[in-house]
Amino acid sequence: MKPGDFSNLADDYASFRPGYARDVCRAALALPNAPAGKLDVADVGAGTGIWTRTLHAMGCHKLTAVEPNEAMRAQGVRQSEGLSINWKSGSGEDTTLPTASQDVLTMASSFHWPDEAAAMSEFHRVLRPGGWFAALWNTRYIEASPLLVEIEAELHNIVPDLNRVSSGRSEFTAGLTSRLLAAQGWGAPVYIEGYHTERMSRARYLGIWRSVNDVQQQAGPERFQRFLDYIEDRLSDHDEVDAVYQTRLWAVQSI
Repeated sequence: MKPGDFSNLADDYASFRPGYARDVCRAALALPNAPAGKLDVADVGAGTGIWTRTLHAMGCHKLTAVEPNEAMRAQGVRQSEGLSINWKSGSGEDTTLPTASQDVLTMASSFHWPDEAAAMSEFHRVLRPGGWFAALWNTRYIEASPLLVEIEAELHNIVPDLNRVSSGRSEFTAGLTSRLLAAQGWGAPVYIEGYHTERMSRARYLGIWRSVNDVQQQAGPERFQRFLDYIEDRLSDHDEVDAVYQTRLWAVQSI
C-alpha cells in the first residue's frame, strides 16, 4: 500500500469513517461574515465527502468537491446524490478551479498530503481577496476512554516504529500554527476546536481502522492483521463502543 493512496480503502472509508463536530463547522462558516448559502465553497481533498456534506447540511449550497483519487471521488458522488455538490478531479497543488472563484476553501483530514507551499499558493490564487482557507482534522480523543487508550497502546506494542502521518494531533499539526503565521499573503490564523461522541458497533470500529492508510502502510499486512485480531478479541464482550472525536480547525484569511 502506497502512502496516501486510498484506492483500496474507499469502500471502508465511505462506510465507516466518523464525522466532524457541527459546532466547529458553524463557527468556521461565521468567519466570512456572509450567509452560508451565498458563499462559494470548495472542499479540496474531499475524499468521500464526509466534511463536504457537513458543509451542505450547514447551508452551503454552492459547493465544489475536489478529489484526486478516482475511487474516493466515485464514493463521494454516490453518497452525495441529490445534493447541490459539484465533484471535480483535482489536487491541493492543482485544484483546476478558476482564479478568484471561491469565498471559502477547506481541506478536511487531508492537508498533510499535498506539498504545503504549493497548495497554499494554489489556494491563494483560487480564493477571492478576503477569502478563507481552513485545514481541519477529526482526531480520536482516546483519553476519554480507558478502553481506547488500551487499544492504542497495543497498536504501538505491535508496531513500535509507528509514526502517524495523518492524525490531527501529530507532528504535522504541532507546528501548523507557526507555519501559518509565517505564510506570506495570509492573515494570522484562527483556531477552533470542538468535540462530539459517536456510538458505533464493533464492526464499524474495525472498519474505521481498515480505512486508515498510514497505519496499514507502516505496519504491513501481517502486523496490521494481528492488530485487528487483538481488537476483535478485546471487544468480544462489547456490542458498542463510544468514541469521542476532537475536531481541530485552523483558518487563515487571504490578504
